[in-house]
Amino acid sequence: MFSYIIRRLISAVVLLLIVSAVTFGIFFLLPKLAGQSTDQLAQQYIGKAPTPADIAAVKKNLGLDKPVYEQYWDFLKGIFVGVDYKFGPEAAKCHVPCFGYSFKTHIEVWPEIQNRLPVTLSLAAGAAVLWVVSGVATGVLSALRPGSFFDRMAMGVALAGVSLPMFFTGALALALFTYQWPIFERSDYVYLTEDPFGWARTLVLPWVTLAFLYSALYARLTRAGMLETLSEDYIRTARAKGLRERKVVVRHGLRAALTPIITVFGMDLGLLLGGALITEQVFSLKGVGAFAVEAINANDLPNILGVTLLAAFFIVICNLVVDVLYAAVDPRVRLS
Repeated sequence: MFSYIIRRLISAVVLLLIVSAVTFGIFFLLPKLAGQSTDQLAQQYIGKAPTPADIAAVKKNLGLDKPVYEQYWDFLKGIFVGVDYKFGPEAAKCHVPCFGYSFKTHIEVWPEIQNRLPVTLSLAAGAAVLWVVSGVATGVLSALRPGSFFDRMAMGVALAGVSLPMFFTGALALALFTYQWPIFERSDYVYLTEDPFGWARTLVLPWVTLAFLYSALYARLTRAGMLETLSEDYIRTARAKGLRERKVVVRHGLRAALTPIITVFGMDLGLLLGGALITEQVFSLKGVGAFAVEAINANDLPNILGVTLLAAFFIVICNLVVDVLYAAVDPRVRLS
């Protein structure tokens, strides 16, 4: 098991390096192939009416006059050890992890992402707990009573949750529970350490709305997996041995059906941690997703690159955790 984890860690590091190289090439090589010169790229750091001397100085200070592979190496070094940028007689220290400076604000990319990250982490973590608990529980109950009224009603609601897009359910939730019935008032994000109750009150409506979308999928997956598992021979054997029904369902049935659910959960959580764009836009949350939208609208390449690499990091890490959880949930993985 330990050697398996080490191999997965090494492969995760290699994958992150590949993702960083591809992402860096997309954002800094493709514009050149499309006809954008390094002068035009450097001009975004200066402002209006730059002189040729100003452009040349920025190109030299930021390394834009170097070949792309040297720029990528400097970019990697900046992530792990930081980098010093010289702007005239003074030097600016870009701290670890350094993703460069914004074209528009001239502020380090990572501190801006770091300020937005608690919002996205809070949104993703709270919604994930709700959708996993509610989705799996609904799927198990539906599988135990297939064709019943509860099963048909739950799967009908799940079908609606899967079909309705987030921008519709989010807007509908705001219209009903904020404007029509002012149960949840709109307010700015409150940090957990400052006011736990205010933090939860700010996020409970986004949590429920986002969980409704995902729990519908998890209910359908759990139901399908449980129906298949409960028809296996070893389930009949466990019941014939006199085991309690709860133990048969939870320990033998649900445990075997969790493997595909864990896979989907790792992908969903990784994507959300990289930024829940639509949810944050609908509920006016200033998270990583909203930061990415602002960067795209402003054509701010360093900010876009930072968000992309952060999302890739979360997806790789979540998939690594999923691979480790496989061995804990399904003994057949350990045997293989």
